[in-house]
Amino acid sequence: MSDNTPKEQNSIPTSKVQRSAKFVTTGIKIGGNYIKHYSKKLFNPEMDKSELNEDNASDIYESLSELKGSALKVAQMLSMDKNLLPQAYTDKFSQSQYNAPPLSGPLIVQTFKKYFGKTPDKIYDKFNVRSSNAASIGQVHQAELDGKKLAVKIQYPGVGDSISSDLKLVKPFAFRMLGMSEKELDVYMKEVEERLLEETDYELEVRRSIEFSNACSGLDNVVFPKYYPELSSKRIITMDWLEGKHLREFLQTNPSQELRDLIGQALWDFYNFQQHELRAVHADPHPGNFMITPDGKLGVIDFGCIKEMPEDFYYPFFSLTSTGLMENKKETIKAFRQLEMIHADDTPAQIEFYYTMYRQMIGLFAKPYITDHFDFGQTEFFEELYGFGEKVSKMPEFKQARGVKHFIYVNRTNFGLYNILHELKAKVKTDTFKPQVVEVFA
Repeated sequence: MSDNTPKEQNSIPTSKVQRSAKFVTTGIKIGGNYIKHYSKKLFNPEMDKSELNEDNASDIYESLSELKGSALKVAQMLSMDKNLLPQAYTDKFSQSQYNAPPLSGPLIVQTFKKYFGKTPDKIYDKFNVRSSNAASIGQVHQAELDGKKLAVKIQYPGVGDSISSDLKLVKPFAFRMLGMSEKELDVYMKEVEERLLEETDYELEVRRSIEFSNACSGLDNVVFPKYYPELSSKRIITMDWLEGKHLREFLQTNPSQELRDLIGQALWDFYNFQQHELRAVHADPHPGNFMITPDGKLGVIDFGCIKEMPEDFYYPFFSLTSTGLMENKKETIKAFRQLEMIHADDTPAQIEFYYTMYRQMIGLFAKPYITDHFDFGQTEFFEELYGFGEKVSKMPEFKQARGVKHFIYVNRTNFGLYNILHELKAKVKTDTFKPQVVEVFA
């Protein structure tokens, strides 16, 4: 067993006091890292913050891994917002997209007894007590029943009950790492809390998974596992085992451009069908939620996080990305007001500033929508995108909260999708599911 193998956990800090203590310890470690950094800087004024970021990222990730749940989920989300965080945090936190330390056998058996009144060997013909995958709020085990290979997802104890208190504990770290204003961070955390509470409700996830996989069943080259409500509960999900490779493993096999494009097209269609036909979208596009099957299809294995888009957000946002609306300054400003990107008390100079900046921002975001094909392998687009994000994050004008809360998950979804397509270096036909738009706003 290599040193990189996550150690098995026999217990998770579940009480508020235990979890708070974990954060206090991490806070002390981070304080120590800052002291160490500034001591070194006295002797070497040229030294940048990358070593400090690396030390902090390791210490924070380590403590979030042990806490699991919402604390680790926030780390996972932050790793996807690549232009929000220093590189060291992104690299470290992206580990949570694939692996976190797994739970031990006795804890797993205890969870089954609590929700089914019996141990896993009394439910399935075979049950592997060692997990195949461990991530932020649950881990996956292989099982068999009536000759069928199954995946059994088990939620970590205490995750659902600790979300609100965890997010309060994560807040000071997020505050320091993201440099957001308090008001903006509160909006961010509230939206995250709502989605996380939904994600911990596995009965809701099973219902949604069945509903969404049925709705998306007509899409080419996209496959879904079958779900078994009778073998699932509030904290356990049973579904078919999908054979395949996660994205990074798939890319290591050096797939042909044709196969990359096919998987990229399946991803694009999967997301844009949901956004524009269902107005609700799988809002957790990290690579660990997808498998590439042996016959070259995209397998979708997690519907825990769904973001519904209300009309008063959907129409102004996607109309700006997909029409000539931005050539009409008056209507664009109306749309920006509806999306709370321009506020009622903004001065004429502020209106002009935010109009110019957001027009540029949305123009960049919308590039794939403007033509009927887009090459996500090109680095210039991503350099421009992250460069602009970097510039904006340093501007004092963006320290105050701007934009309705729906942006948090819709941006996360689309930028997450763009990032995966970039990793695939996929060339995609982008006019398959077009946004429904209006060009005049009240």
